[in-house]
Amino acid sequence: MKLLQKPFIYRYYNASMYLIGINIIVFMITSFSRYTGGYFALIPGYIIQRYWIWQFVTYMFTHANISHILFNMLGLFFFGVQVEKRMGSSEFLFFYLFTGIAAGIFSFFAFVSTGAYWIPLLGASGAVYAVLLAFATFFPDARIYIFGILPIRAPVLVIGFTVIALASHFMNFRTGVAHLTHLAGFAFAYLYFIVRLKINPLQIFFGKHRRW
Repeated sequence: MKLLQKPFIYRYYNASMYLIGINIIVFMITSFSRYTGGYFALIPGYIIQRYWIWQFVTYMFTHANISHILFNMLGLFFFGVQVEKRMGSSEFLFFYLFTGIAAGIFSFFAFVSTGAYWIPLLGASGAVYAVLLAFATFFPDARIYIFGILPIRAPVLVIGFTVIALASHFMNFRTGVAHLTHLAGFAFAYLYFIVRLKINPLQIFFGKHRRW
């Protein structure tokens, strides 16, 4: 347990911007060559039949279109930079990759269990949702302006997104959005905070602040 909780030496080297840069580069590659999308996206059939296990990592740097990457990268920029400054770049990068990969593995088994072998999963949303939970945990009193007008406390936004994702999944809204991956991002971020950082986000969300 002590090994799991061993902290990284605090350093700040703009990992968020590097992640954004990698996402943009991969988007440009897949945009110019549509066949590369099949190599980078997470496709359960290819992982099972061809052992393309790198897709558990590359899927989170792959996006379907401009709006898809734009919203994810805006989320990573606005929330990720602040979380990175609080955690330190190495801790943040480890957190981002862990939650993104874990969300991908969870989604893989969910897809396989329902026979969705050839439905591609792509996008940084699972990791970005994890970053949003981290932001709400570190800055519970921060206000986020929805559409630039409506101020909502960060924990309320996390809870709202969770409810929407749950409702969308169980009501079977066919929007092309991987709601389970979003939920997995929240869940693995919560687990990370509990096990590694010894912080309970729910206690902070509901007023029992524990400063880190």
